[in-house]
Amino acid sequence: MAQPRTLALDAMGGDHGPEVVVPGAALSLERHPALSFIFFGDEARIAPVLAAHPTLAARARIVHTTQVVAMDEKPSQALRRGKGSSMWLALEAVKAGEAHAAVSAGNTGALMAMAKLILRPMKGIERPAIAALWPTVTAECIVLDVGANIGATTGQLAEFALMGAAMARALFHVERPTVGLLNVGVEEIKGAEEVKEAHTLLKQADLPLAYSGFIEGDEIGQGKVDVVVVEGFAGNIALKTAEGTARQIGQYLKDAMMRTWLSRLGALLARGGFRVLKEKMDPRRVNGGTFLGLNGIAVKSHGGTDALGFASAVDLGYEMAESGLLPRLAADLETFHGRLAAEQPASGEHRA
Repeated sequence: MAQPRTLALDAMGGDHGPEVVVPGAALSLERHPALSFIFFGDEARIAPVLAAHPTLAARARIVHTTQVVAMDEKPSQALRRGKGSSMWLALEAVKAGEAHAAVSAGNTGALMAMAKLILRPMKGIERPAIAALWPTVTAECIVLDVGANIGATTGQLAEFALMGAAMARALFHVERPTVGLLNVGVEEIKGAEEVKEAHTLLKQADLPLAYSGFIEGDEIGQGKVDVVVVEGFAGNIALKTAEGTARQIGQYLKDAMMRTWLSRLGALLARGGFRVLKEKMDPRRVNGGTFLGLNGIAVKSHGGTDALGFASAVDLGYEMAESGLLPRLAADLETFHGRLAAEQPASGEHRA
């Protein structure tokens, strides 16, 4: 039976604020009736929207603040001026134990900077990472990092593998998730030095995952592995390219089906199949990136998403809170770094 969970929502984050956040929470509540919510933001804007969702209103409260982190604000500015903002207060609610997870569609850099400051990285984590769900032909996989860091060392890539595997166990219920390193080829001589060294480390280390070696970009969508590890610059480009390609193909199909009366008739006859295709290709269905490696759960939604997309991010926050991810990941990290320390004299410095 699902346990009651409370989520802290940055109601002012994103391009649309409460007009998307509140209906999104209402959709998620329909799927997870054990949820309750704390909305942080301008009560004058939140309350009228919340009143239109009486079931949600009965399981929610508003914490008023007029302070908001702008979407174009630099992380350093957000840290200096953002204390008391809707984003800051949502994260503080997680730290204080008032909420099990925070969800925001606000400024990504600001959210990561605040989350690191408020929730703090877990012991043994050099850099937290953003992990995203990625649709594949079989089901879904996890890709990280998709934008928290530019570049990554050998040790950080190995930590990403551990974090992604912990998330895969939590969401996919697979005890030994398969993990691959994204590379420019599957041959061992290819790739940056950090990636090749991480490949060697993951092959040799005794970790709670099944390491599958290098994979290429076209294999992510094939569902070859449960977890794809990549540094944040390339990961963010891959994610946005995939989302753009999905929209492009959707537009191609729509234009092709409307070209002639015969194609329109074919589209009408095949509308059930096209509906399934549209749902599978809809990026809103897997909206939400989790900040992994922190002492608390924070989920980043796309800033321009609608209520359906924000509901997916809320669903993810609930599932992460329900999964018991953090204690398991902490134990995995402690074991991993203990083994690294024991092997250090023989194998040299892995984490340089």
